[in-house]
Amino acid sequence: MTRFDEIFANLADVKERIGKSAARSGRESKDITLIVVTKTFPISDVEILKQLGVNDFGENRDADGAFKAASVAAQWHFQGQIQSNKIKSLCSWSHVIHSLDEARHFEIIEKSALHPLQIFLQVSLDGAKNRGGADIEKLYHLAALVQASQKHQLKGLMAVAPLASNTSESFSQLAKIRSNFIAEFAGATSLSAGMSGDYEEAIIHGATHVRIGSSILGSR
Repeated sequence: MTRFDEIFANLADVKERIGKSAARSGRESKDITLIVVTKTFPISDVEILKQLGVNDFGENRDADGAFKAASVAAQWHFQGQIQSNKIKSLCSWSHVIHSLDEARHFEIIEKSALHPLQIFLQVSLDGAKNRGGADIEKLYHLAALVQASQKHQLKGLMAVAPLASNTSESFSQLAKIRSNFIAEFAGATSLSAGMSGDYEEAIIHGATHVRIGSSILGSR
């Protein structure tokens, strides 16, 4: 089997699963944005995916994202933890940021970004600082800052399910947080949640964007 055939088959399987999960939540496949996470994979895989109709790609590291975005025209998503000294660079190549959790980082984005960005706020579901995410009190303050921007769009929330908890319970908790959040920020209805091991559950609980790597590209 060629690499093209492998990616084609895996992508088809993931799309089928997305469709079934979307149906269970009363939606359609077109309501779910599939972001293929290409971190650590070569540019040749990105080119194959582009041939197969994928236009949304995710990267966790600024240097890798900058290189790949310069090589393949697409919608590029940054989903890693933000470092202050990397913000100017990541704003130059990314179109969507999924992991904003600090007001000071948004202040740099406002000064540095030369084009409008769609921004998800990362919310912590377990308080683990090493995985990123704002608590609820910080979340609303940060949302107000982004919403007030004349350039950037507050897209919605992002979360990563805690490692040591029940996935369904975690996404149920996230759905409640999102419901309350939308009541305050009506335009920020998107929800970035779900990776290779849990994207079907995330969709059932309302995810609009899923970030999938290994289920499509294989083990790193």
